[in-house]
Amino acid sequence: MITYSIIQKSQLEYSHRQDAEYYQQEYLEVEKKMNSLNTKRISDISQSVVSFGAYSLCNYIVWQEYGVPYINVQNIKEGYIDFEDVKFISDEVNEILRKSKVKEGQVIITMAGTIGNVAVAHNVPPKLNSNQATAKITLKKDFSPYYLAAFLNSYYGKKQIDREIVSSVQPNIFLWQIRNFKVPILPKNKQKEIEKIHIQGLEELDRSKSLYSQAENLLLEELGLKDFQIEDDLSYFVNFSDIKSAHRADAEYFQPKYEKIEKILSKFKQNNLNDLSSLISYGTVPTSPYVKQNGLPYVKGENLQNCFIDYSKLVYLDKDSINDLPKKFYLEKDDIVISQMGTVGRAGIVTKQEEGWLFASFTIRVRLKEESKSILDPLFVTFYIQNISRPYYLLRRIAQASVRQNTDLPTIRDLKIPILPKEVQQRIAEFIKQSHEARKKAKKLLEEAKKKVEEEIEKC
Repeated sequence: MITYSIIQKSQLEYSHRQDAEYYQQEYLEVEKKMNSLNTKRISDISQSVVSFGAYSLCNYIVWQEYGVPYINVQNIKEGYIDFEDVKFISDEVNEILRKSKVKEGQVIITMAGTIGNVAVAHNVPPKLNSNQATAKITLKKDFSPYYLAAFLNSYYGKKQIDREIVSSVQPNIFLWQIRNFKVPILPKNKQKEIEKIHIQGLEELDRSKSLYSQAENLLLEELGLKDFQIEDDLSYFVNFSDIKSAHRADAEYFQPKYEKIEKILSKFKQNNLNDLSSLISYGTVPTSPYVKQNGLPYVKGENLQNCFIDYSKLVYLDKDSINDLPKKFYLEKDDIVISQMGTVGRAGIVTKQEEGWLFASFTIRVRLKEESKSILDPLFVTFYIQNISRPYYLLRRIAQASVRQNTDLPTIRDLKIPILPKEVQQRIAEFIKQSHEARKKAKKLLEEAKKKVEEEIEKC
């Protein structure tokens, strides 16, 4: 069906845009609604709206294993900052990039890539920096950053952002556009109510992180890695015979830290996944376009988060196009899905809810034998792959990758799992389950805050 909008010539004369996309009906309806309310522009309620500064400053960035967290667009979610897979810079670089420092209470909005995700810097580290594709809004003291983030993530905020996206080589929005976004000034008690819900969501996220950290600490203690200091040696000697047997000659592969880790883990009884599993296989390539409704969920590497499957970016395949797929391409409860490419080594366990779903070609599924489950908790195995195998085994094996990092079936089959006491595994698994439940509750509360904004606007 053809859709169209009728625009007065006077509207075009005072606008910076004349493309039809800018005047879609949904955008005009949001503009009309905003004009009917008591609103202020972001420039009126903020002290500053800044981004990175000169792009040439990127030349100073050198990644470190530890240091000042440096968040990018992928770390900014709807309402919160996700520090998983965050990169680090030195204190010296942090000072050079002083304009892009993130401060507690700022509202952060993504300007390129995934455009328009908005988060609040809530309980962030004292030193934190961000890349050039994020804008930081420092509000005046009488305006709530939590309310602003909830609004910008709501339908009425998103539509304003989407409308202003400029498509060139890479779609983006600019600081001057952000400063001009209109924000409804709801009654103070309503803003406070929305702020309270948003903060409750962020507190549940903090609780989720704390529980996950307890699982990590327990695992490290049991493995004897709790106080292990990881340092990259600047120089070291390697025997030529080791180079020949490894079929590798890159320096990263032979970092002494890997040998130290292996020596510590060798104290435990270990079995490789190939011996523990009844099936280890790649997923399937989609044979149809993605659909929005009545499709079969298709799990990709980006859906694997904190040992579970995250539904926020889940895509679906047309059921009619996948009737003839072999049974091995469908997931079963307790299967472990591992990201093969991009976010290599991320792992997620399949719960009862995800049974019968498909998994993507750039993921690898591990199905433990029933007898293996008598000595290994599948969630513990998932957690071990994510937190120990990934940094100290999988990333070592792909260190020489050039265009894009990836792993393969032989590497996963050779992956060793230590057989810790079952009660220890179950304690670790319980922490992870509680963390997952807290995370689900947090996302529900953040969604509630966003919906509350929409309800209040629609009442006006």
